[in-house]
Amino acid sequence: MSHDHSHHHHDHSHTVTKINTAFVTGIALNLLFVMVQVCVGIHINSMSLLSDAGHNFADVGSLAISLLAFKLMKAKSSRQYTYGYKKASVLTALLNAVILLVSLGAILYEAIRRLVHPEPVAGLTVAVVSGIGIVINTVSALFFLRDKEADMNIKSAYLHLMSDALVSLALVIGGVVIFYTGWYWIDGALSILVAAVIIIATWKLLKGSLRLSLDGVPENIDINEIKNAALKINGVKDFHHIHIWALSTTENALTAHLVVGANTIPQEIRKIKHTLKHSLQHLNIQHATIETETESQPCEESDCK
Repeated sequence: MSHDHSHHHHDHSHTVTKINTAFVTGIALNLLFVMVQVCVGIHINSMSLLSDAGHNFADVGSLAISLLAFKLMKAKSSRQYTYGYKKASVLTALLNAVILLVSLGAILYEAIRRLVHPEPVAGLTVAVVSGIGIVINTVSALFFLRDKEADMNIKSAYLHLMSDALVSLALVIGGVVIFYTGWYWIDGALSILVAAVIIIATWKLLKGSLRLSLDGVPENIDINEIKNAALKINGVKDFHHIHIWALSTTENALTAHLVVGANTIPQEIRKIKHTLKHSLQHLNIQHATIETETESQPCEESDCK
């Protein structure tokens, strides 16, 4: 029985630099906006602006955590952490989903309270400040738009920022309506509607990050597709005992048993493995550890099938 391990890496330096810049820019812009919301909110005694400032500040914290995760992903491995700190990106995505849901709870609480007990709001001022928020959050989110499907942390940052833009839009609409009609209950009703939309978007992020945290197979990988790709290679008799998990939000690992004919010579085995690794790379497997068996020497592990 032979054993083989492969690594496949791309040069992501340009992408990583771009994403780091996106996170730093997003943090700076949103922190500045939080300060504006707090100052204006206190000045006009607006709870809607202050509660949204709290929500935005939580998102600034989430962006900072995601940035830290990207820094940790580049850390070298050690004897204690042989894969480095790649898993930090998965745990961060899970934490961000939880933070977003908790902040939504705060929004819903305030929205329901205002729906039951409407309070006077300086509608026009709220609309102007929230309009600035739409611009800041949308511009920040656009930095992550292109890469949001490539990494769970980038997607969570994008969702955080777009959710903030939606909340700001609701506050603009509510502020304008309140200014012209005096219907103060609009503020709470729109906040509840926006929270429902954000929950739907966040639920998928929560499920995906929890799945990766428990070493489940990433959603974009199909074990049957991988097995079929292996069986199509000339000389492969079976491909089983397959285990796949995420090392990070961008890298996946696989271990499996490769069965070849009893009379297959070592040179042919090396050729088969080379072809198999190439196929796995196209199926989003960056790290593969493969044990080789022959038909005359079947796997004796109980869960091989």
